[in-house]
Amino acid sequence: MLFNKQEIAADERVSVTLKTLIDLARPAGGLTLQHSQKRSGQSGGYMSRFKGRGMEFDEARLYQPGDDIRSIDWRVTARTGKTHTKVFREERERPVFISVDNRRTMHFATRGVFKSVLAAKLAGLLAWTAEHHGDRIGGQLFYEQECRELKPQNGRHAVLRFLNAIVSRGDSKGRVSQLSTEVIPIITLEQVLARLTQHARPGSLVYIISDFRGINEQAETHIAKLSRHCEVVLIFVYDPLESSLPVKGRYRFTDDTRDVVIDTSDQERLSSYQQRFAQRLQRLELLAKRRSIAVIQCSTTEDPIQSLR
Repeated sequence: MLFNKQEIAADERVSVTLKTLIDLARPAGGLTLQHSQKRSGQSGGYMSRFKGRGMEFDEARLYQPGDDIRSIDWRVTARTGKTHTKVFREERERPVFISVDNRRTMHFATRGVFKSVLAAKLAGLLAWTAEHHGDRIGGQLFYEQECRELKPQNGRHAVLRFLNAIVSRGDSKGRVSQLSTEVIPIITLEQVLARLTQHARPGSLVYIISDFRGINEQAETHIAKLSRHCEVVLIFVYDPLESSLPVKGRYRFTDDTRDVVIDTSDQERLSSYQQRFAQRLQRLELLAKRRSIAVIQCSTTEDPIQSLR
């Protein structure tokens, strides 16, 4: 894509505004947060395949034959001298945690919108959908050198806090301190995912929106670990050029600072580029199959609302 500085500042194919994300509240009302094939009953209007997750302590009562011994309340038992067991009830509000990739590779597209813009809109739709369900919304926004984390909260204020963090990109130190629970120095994708396993509490519904550049065995291990205690959905954002080779010719790319001309007659070099994309997608699909994780693919030319439906 070729834009001048004024066009880049105003063009929503390149950057997204807070108003655009707020306006997604209405179409989000027609979406649900159901992705897993194997589900059991869960509060919040959608389902979870994790039996016993999303539960909170209700009371302690006398132990009865057939009760799970793992639920014995040893403190009450020691205090009363009689065996008591913990009784749990489903949480009324489920934490929905949205991790958004905003690294440099996401600020690219040859058609449609930048991957970063698509990721922001997907995150906005998911946040509003969670708010419509009465759930708590938290987030993780990661860049090349840092990761910002927002603890799950409920209500419209939590959504606006999350959306403002997406569009502000932490330009002001004051705004960062207000919007973020914590700012963590980050270098690699596996470090981001390692933080996510610590930050997302068991029973959460976790979305990871990324092009997954840099995914490796360590990153896969963290996703697998996360999936043991949370319902995980991977949203793979990509540009059509990554999945299919362009017609032979000379193409000019720019970031408004440098211009690069690529001659696509060198099909061998481009085939290597396309192969890396295919390998990245294959890694995600194999991981998802092994761990029963949902994967959603979304191109920069697609409507994010339709993709989530």
